[in-house]
Amino acid sequence: MKNLPYLYVVSVLALAACSGSLFQSKTPPPSVYLLSAKAVPSGAEIIPVDLAVLKPRVRTGLDTDLIAALYPDRRLDYFAGARWSGPLDEVVQDLALQAFRGRARFRNVHADASAFGSGYWLEIDVADFQAEYFTDRGAAGGGAPTVHVHLIGRVGNSSDRRILGRFEADQRQPATDNRVTAIVEAYNQAADAALGQIVAETAETLNRNLERR
Repeated sequence: MKNLPYLYVVSVLALAACSGSLFQSKTPPPSVYLLSAKAVPSGAEIIPVDLAVLKPRVRTGLDTDLIAALYPDRRLDYFAGARWSGPLDEVVQDLALQAFRGRARFRNVHADASAFGSGYWLEIDVADFQAEYFTDRGAAGGGAPTVHVHLIGRVGNSSDRRILGRFEADQRQPATDNRVTAIVEAYNQAADAALGQIVAETAETLNRNLERR
């Protein structure tokens, strides 16, 4: 009886050798999608500001690398075989850094685990980041969704931890087709527009703060 576990393992390994790896899957790997923020060159002078863009806080259900779809009955689902290039908090943080570096003439913009190691900090809440279908048969019936990106920003002073401004960016972008590539492009446009608004309002808030000094 003591030899049975050993014989069982040998039998399983022999079967695996004949039929292929026990862990081999015929499911194709998911497609990974990368979002990018547009750069808008500006001839303005550099603003003497160091800004830390903190890791965003993401609404429950969206805090994943899966690409979300929302239906009229509030059912949240995810597109099969598709992923973001990382968890959504990292994706949005990276996009925010791109947007600030490409559009705002700040002296320095960086991601920093310590909010108070820089002159100012920006925190973003991701309230919405999903493709919304307007009928229950949207995906199956071929109707293209509208991507909804809703970001809430707070910018503060690191020296006294005081919040200097709060603002929201709420963007909707219809997808041109009910294909993942077209839907991802709508995500990119909506996220870029929302972050462009966050950048503009953050720059305006920090400029006013500098003028008061």
